[in-house]
Amino acid sequence: MRIISGSFKGKKLVSLKGVATRPTADRVRESVFNILAPHIDNASVLDLFAGTGALGLEALSRGAASAAFIDSSASAVKIIQKNIFACKMENRSRVTRWDIAKNLNCLQSETPAYDLVFMDPPYNKNYIVPTLKKLIKRDVLKDSATIVIEHSAAEAVPEDLSGLHLKDQRIYGKTLVSFLSVMLQEKLSV
Repeated sequence: MRIISGSFKGKKLVSLKGVATRPTADRVRESVFNILAPHIDNASVLDLFAGTGALGLEALSRGAASAAFIDSSASAVKIIQKNIFACKMENRSRVTRWDIAKNLNCLQSETPAYDLVFMDPPYNKNYIVPTLKKLIKRDVLKDSATIVIEHSAAEAVPEDLSGLHLKDQRIYGKTLVSFLSVMLQEKLSV
């Protein structure tokens, strides 16, 4: 696994051994970032279920201002920290070990609002909708922020969540990538 483009282009990233995480394939990551190109420069990025941190680091490599990485696994957090150090991005990154399934209280509403959110939860475990609701409730997203969710094609992203608009979906083999736009004037009531 490597950084596809930008200032860290070609940089190899450390990944977790075993099947506990499912890193985003280079081909999928390249396609996603080609779609997101106009939204990355100077963006504040949140990488949820971060795994290796590849999505957030790719965004930093392409010009994002900062990235926050959150994962519940101690092993994943160590790998993310190694990858951040290898890319010399300690001053633009923050890593938090947190159980996203319980809540997102690790995100404070006084922190800078995020422009771009990546979610790569375990497939078919019903994390998508609860995480989206928690994310909106924390009030840490800029209006018109983009949320990118990598998920199984068998797990649908609902089109009727107040405050979110499903803009696009792309399928890559068994992986579906959904692009949502945040519309704060239509906030969720949770």
